[in-house]
Amino acid sequence: MFSYNDAHEYIGEVGRNISFLLQIAFYTLITIYMLYVTYNSTGVEKVRYKAVALTSMVLGLFLTFQIINAFFPFYAVGLIIGICLIHSFVQSGEKKEKRIHDNIASAMAEDYEAIFYIDIETGEYLNFSKSPKYMSLNVVPLGKNFFKEALDGVETCTYPDDLEYAKQFYNKETMLKSLEGKRSFSFKYRVLVNNEPRYFLFTVMRDRNEQYLIFYEKDIEDELRAEKLNKENQKQTITFGQIAESLASIYDVIYYVNIADSSYVCYQTNEIFGKLEVHDSGDDFYSESLATIPQIIHEQDCERLVEFLNKDNMISTMENHKDCSINYRIVVSGNPQYTRLTVRKSSDGTHFIIGVENIDDEVKKEKQHLKELKTEKELARRDELTGVKNKTAYKELEASVQGNIDNGLDYLNFALVVCDANNLKQINDSQGHNAGDEYIRASSKLLCNIFVHSPVFRVGGDEFVVFLRGNDYSARHELMNKLRNQVLENKKNGSGVTLASGMADYNSETDSFVSEIFERADKEMYEDKKKLKSLD
Repeated sequence: MFSYNDAHEYIGEVGRNISFLLQIAFYTLITIYMLYVTYNSTGVEKVRYKAVALTSMVLGLFLTFQIINAFFPFYAVGLIIGICLIHSFVQSGEKKEKRIHDNIASAMAEDYEAIFYIDIETGEYLNFSKSPKYMSLNVVPLGKNFFKEALDGVETCTYPDDLEYAKQFYNKETMLKSLEGKRSFSFKYRVLVNNEPRYFLFTVMRDRNEQYLIFYEKDIEDELRAEKLNKENQKQTITFGQIAESLASIYDVIYYVNIADSSYVCYQTNEIFGKLEVHDSGDDFYSESLATIPQIIHEQDCERLVEFLNKDNMISTMENHKDCSINYRIVVSGNPQYTRLTVRKSSDGTHFIIGVENIDDEVKKEKQHLKELKTEKELARRDELTGVKNKTAYKELEASVQGNIDNGLDYLNFALVVCDANNLKQINDSQGHNAGDEYIRASSKLLCNIFVHSPVFRVGGDEFVVFLRGNDYSARHELMNKLRNQVLENKKNGSGVTLASGMADYNSETDSFVSEIFERADKEMYEDKKKLKSLD
């Protein structure tokens, strides 16, 4: 390797040079390999591999200088530079990574009640916990045999109903078998914390080297309660959604308007507004409606609708009524279409539910029907408000029947039904004459729907007479029961019309005047009116 001459000078021999060359070759191989690994690496690892490659290159270079000049400490300088490179780029990086891992572990500990780090071979463990709630269970920070000590803890801390289930997991063989073919597995049961049962989730996983088990414990009681509440809310939302869809089958547009701040949500199903854009929500239903009305409402109906949609007016009207409505015309592509707007209050009284429906076909059918039936003579005998026959028509019928009776002619069996619409004055005073007119129309419609085969007459402001004949006369008692049952149902529900009614049959042996039959029916009607008032 080396020798000294007579002057005691250091002389390098062949063995020294061979040793140095072998080291240079070794550093060269390491440099090439590290550069290859660096090429296939990324991130922090790439920097580390580069540092090792550069260190090997520096050591090989300075070792070559050392062969050339044996008396200058080139190799020692190379070692110093290499150590600095390794420390700067490898060891300091590993320390930084360790700090990051410690921070991650600390952050995870915030989310878990406890984390156990268990040696699979010996069962020794380290427990890390920041939860005061969990510390109340007196769990030790480290121990010699996790499986035995955990099983003892399960006996004292587990909710009795879950004890047998929980005990089966605290066995090393069971845990390792449960981890076969997967990264982790979990189970949950109730733990007694301050004598209160709370659900805990337990998760077991292996570390990368498969020498340790990491065991997490997390209190999920609040999460489970929140999830249960969320499911209940979702179910309620679905139910309300189904109700909304049912309403949407009746209405084309539904507005849900907050009474306090006037904000609203709109649910639309049919394009009744043509090309006009309808927003899904807004901050002020009333002001936006006022801005929209002149654009889409028929000019003859604008003023009525503006008055109806006045916020104060709507609140005042709905204080004593279950619902109210208004018919008007919208203009779509230059053509008027009849529309009905109906207002109801939500059950909690905080919102108006406003439904808009297209009634154009309904109105057109009614108009067409009247057009086919009416002649100039018929128009003079038909009530303009309701479309049924008027008092003039009834007087003519009464005179015709009375003439037959006076002349001793056999007249077909008939009966008179006299009806009076209750509460009309109250409706006119509280809601206005438009609402009163609507109430009269509804009364007329109810009578026409029940006495399909008999003429209906409006003989006064709220008085009606039905002349029963043919099939209606034969079924007169059933029809009267049907009418009175419907009235009772309307009164019970607080919606629809309330009609007092009375009926009297024509008796050819005792009756000489039609007025006698009318008076009997009228008397019975007043008795019925008293009965209805007694139900208030």
